[in-house]
Amino acid sequence: MENAALLNAIIKNAIDGIITINERGIIETINPAACTLFQRTPDEVIGKNVSVLMPQPYKEQHDGYINRYQQTREPHIIGIGREVTGLKKDGSVFPFRLGVSEVQYSGRKIFTGFIHDLSREKEAEAKLKDYALQLEELVEERTLSLKKSLNELQQAKEEVSQSLEKEKELGQLKSRFVSMASHEFRTPLSSIQLSAVLIEKYSQQFSNANIEKHISKIKNAVNNLTSILNDFLSLEKLEAGKVEPVYTSFDIVKFAEEITEEMQLIAKQNQNIIYQHTGTFSTANLDQSLLRNCITNLVSNAIKYSGENTFIEFNTEMNDNSLIVVIKDNGIGIPDEDQKHLFEAFFRAHNTGNIPGTGLGLNIVTRYARLMNGVIKFESKVNEGTSFTLTFPNNHE
Repeated sequence: MENAALLNAIIKNAIDGIITINERGIIETINPAACTLFQRTPDEVIGKNVSVLMPQPYKEQHDGYINRYQQTREPHIIGIGREVTGLKKDGSVFPFRLGVSEVQYSGRKIFTGFIHDLSREKEAEAKLKDYALQLEELVEERTLSLKKSLNELQQAKEEVSQSLEKEKELGQLKSRFVSMASHEFRTPLSSIQLSAVLIEKYSQQFSNANIEKHISKIKNAVNNLTSILNDFLSLEKLEAGKVEPVYTSFDIVKFAEEITEEMQLIAKQNQNIIYQHTGTFSTANLDQSLLRNCITNLVSNAIKYSGENTFIEFNTEMNDNSLIVVIKDNGIGIPDEDQKHLFEAFFRAHNTGNIPGTGLGLNIVTRYARLMNGVIKFESKVNEGTSFTLTFPNNHE
């Protein structure tokens, strides 16, 4: 008795709908979740053929399914499960996955249907398709030179979209999209960058401020797009597990000075990057590529979010056990309410305004640091600046 009460409570509180029918297709029980899905009360459906809950052509075909299964034992829906469409009381339809099992009970056959609403999954697929279409149109507006690449990307996207049936395939679509976009866009972007440099060279004799201004805009736009592609490609490799640290010994001071010199070239007017090393050791044993990405990302953020005529502090410290890297600026800072989300992918603080960025940089830095057993911490106040600290275990010998 207690077991029967427990089973009844489980069925009544189940998230998915559960319906039982007899051999003639007549509904015998229906749980609250199924009533909600079909907008029906138990009194409205119990004693009626289950086809009342189905739109055409399922309504006419249903009795045939049951008869064929009883005669041939070859399942069409029963014992297999499939994606079908349900009919609500107001006449609207919705998609759901139906699993039907046969149960022998008290000398007769009972069929139990388990109903899982797929409306949200279908809406997500539709939104993904809409987003992909908008992205294609936006890229096509930017430059006609990408048309061939976009057509190939569209073809690949359509091929993958047609096979989307489960949630895991959404991840496969994203990976293929990011990888193709990152590689296919590099060549035309490089061509645009080279053309801008040549135009700048040939236009020097005219000394036209408008030409210089628009060339600068082209360069900045190309750099922003390249940075976005790099971020997405890095994220795709990380999620695919393709990034493994390669440890080598190198001089951290020389390494940091090279980065300082490179980043100074992209700093704003009268922005100065001040580098300093502390400690009696200078030989680090880490992955240079991953460490360079971490540092350049943080310094680049300091440049973006700080004004002209400012200083950016870049410090390294090495002791017996650790390498510590600190990048500090006096820029716009990070609002308190945003700080807990700072390392999440695609998150950007509310005070970044029109400053370009993908919201991926700090997420990538965190994951690169973790691959080298490092940690990242920060301190920040709005309009007073931000300080990031990377700490890595290090064998300096």
